[in-house]
Formats: sequence, C-alpha cells, structure tokens
Amino acid sequence: MMEWLDNLREFHALSVFLRMTLAVFLGGFIGLERSQKHRPAGFRTYMLISLGAALTMILSQYETEMMNTCWRETALRVGIRTDVSRFGAQVINGVGFLGAGTILVTHNRSVKGLTTAAGLWASACMGLAIGAGFYECVLPVFFLILFCICILPRLEKRMKAYMKNINIYVELTSLDQIRSVITCLKARQIRIYEVDIERGREEKNPSAVFYVRLPKSQPHIEVISILMKLDGVLTVQEI
Repeated sequence: MMEWLDNLREFHALSVFLRMTLAVFLGGFIGLERSQKHRPAGFRTYMLISLGAALTMILSQYETEMMNTCWRETALRVGIRTDVSRFGAQVINGVGFLGAGTILVTHNRSVKGLTTAAGLWASACMGLAIGAGFYECVLPVFFLILFCICILPRLEKRMKAYMKNINIYVELTSLDQIRSVITCLKARQIRIYEVDIERGREEKNPSAVFYVRLPKSQPHIEVISILMKLDGVLTVQEI
C-alpha cells in the first residue's frame, strides 16, 4: 500500500524535486499567516528556511550516496567519513540565531516574537523531515504548526479573559501617581503581588508593571477602564 512512498524515498530526480516543492509550498503557507499579522518573519522567510533545511538533508543524502559509490575509493584512501546527522544539527543551530533576532522586548517590557521564533524553528524541522523523505510525518506536522499559530491564539485569548492573575502596565506623568493606582486597586479587592517600577528618563515617562490577582466576576477590561480614568495615568495595558 505504501510502496509508492518507498519509491519517493529513494534518491532520484523526481524524489528531489518533490521534496523541494513540498518544502517551498508548506513553508510558504505557514509564513503567509505570519505575514498577514505583520510579523518580523513572513511568507518568504518561512519559505526560504523550509527550503534551505530540506536542501541540507538532500545534500547529506547526496554526500552519503557519493561516498558509497563514485567517491568510495578516494574516501577510503584518504580516510574521509561522513556523518549525515551533523547537517541537520547545523540547521537547527543556525535557525536558533535567526529566531533570536525576531524576539523583541517592547517599551512596556513585554516580550514579542517568541511565536515567530518558534515557528521558524518548527518550519526548519519540517524542512529537515521533508528533505529526509519522511512523508508520513510532514503533513501532520504541517497541520499541527498551522493549528498552533492560527487556532490556538483565539482559544488563548478567550482563556485569558477569565484568568485572575494578570500583569498591568501603567504609564504615569509622575511617580507620585503610583500611590493612587495602588489605592484604586486595593479599593476593588484586587490583590497586588508585586510592583515593578521604572523611573523613566528625559524622553520617557515613568511607568510601572503591576502583578495582580483579580477577584471573582471582575472583568479585565473594567479594571483597565477604571485605571485609565485616574489623574496622571497616560497609558494602561494588560501584558
């Protein structure tokens, strides 16, 4: 039943073409969703990473094939040995550096870009599987990656709306206003775990991050709205 897959796993022109095409289309399709959200890595980035990873695995198979056929006598005479696994390891290391460049810490001290970095890493691993001809794994991984970056954010957003422990970023005109913010939160039975204060600089207003726990039946948006009405409060965000 799976004989046609066994044929495509063999190292020949049709197999190589199919793997490269799969890497381009599947990687690009994942990147298309990220590009619609204006993320640092988008359509072409994901496509190139998936294609490069697939090409790396194909090259490792090519080298192994040549070492056992055309280059065999020369390799034995010189003492050259090849390890197929080291090619894939270098891809993972390289994508790690690339993914780190997409991670940013914003002005309100929240971290952005982790999903993009993880998506790049997962797409590279998918490319390695495509390049190795592991077709049974490719489609499940492709759909699972799409599920993680397309469906789960909506579910996560709904879950966060009911979470009691939240972080609130508040930007103020002066540090003296922190007392009024704390008083406002405590008046509504909101428990404050910690307050992280940044005094600000000449070009930046002072700010603080409040780590709090809301009482039952206290909507997040209501807390944000109440804090925005306080004197001296410029910005309020849930992070």
